[in-house]
Amino acid sequence: MHAPTALPNAAHAGAAADSRFRDAGSPGAGDTRNAELARWLAEEARILQRLSAGPGPGVARPEQVAGLTGLQQMQAMLDGALPHAAIASTLDFLIIEVAPGRAVFQGTPGPQLLNPLGTVHGGWFATLLDSALGCAVHTMMPAGRAYTTAELGVNMVRAITPKVPRVRAIGQVVHCGRQLATAEARLLGPDGTLYAHATTTCLVFDLPQARAA
Repeated sequence: MHAPTALPNAAHAGAAADSRFRDAGSPGAGDTRNAELARWLAEEARILQRLSAGPGPGVARPEQVAGLTGLQQMQAMLDGALPHAAIASTLDFLIIEVAPGRAVFQGTPGPQLLNPLGTVHGGWFATLLDSALGCAVHTMMPAGRAYTTAELGVNMVRAITPKVPRVRAIGQVVHCGRQLATAEARLLGPDGTLYAHATTTCLVFDLPQARAA
């Protein structure tokens, strides 16, 4: 999977409407972008410090999450009380924020993520977006319920290179029912640049322990 090397023509209209490009040359626009990046980096530093004091990467034991809602599990992970996903360390991203129906991840597009064309591999786009989508759905799970991804659709509209300092995948639940949940997400830079957007459909089910009870 390769990320685009240039913005496709079909996406020019959406990009032109984006304030980060429209205002790029306006007075103060650079200061605003720099301030947003500084805020992102400060949040990242605080969360990394919190996670480093916790159990580290891994998978929570059943007794650690028994009786917790999905939101409580995600918040405990963010607080460093539960292990965080090992893939985040491998691919240089981390969880930033969770709320009911919402999850935000932040990633660093380093040179180790490049494809042969010199841009960040499309699989990295998909991983961040899938993480935000799935965890947004996870926040809606009551205790004893879980989900699994049934469908993931990703649209990459602009290439990412290591010149981009950070990106954020912001996931939001659209619908959460008894059997199905859907969500949408965007991958953005600190200046508001849209790099990709995605949707997911998840199957929702009872955990085996809940059925046995």
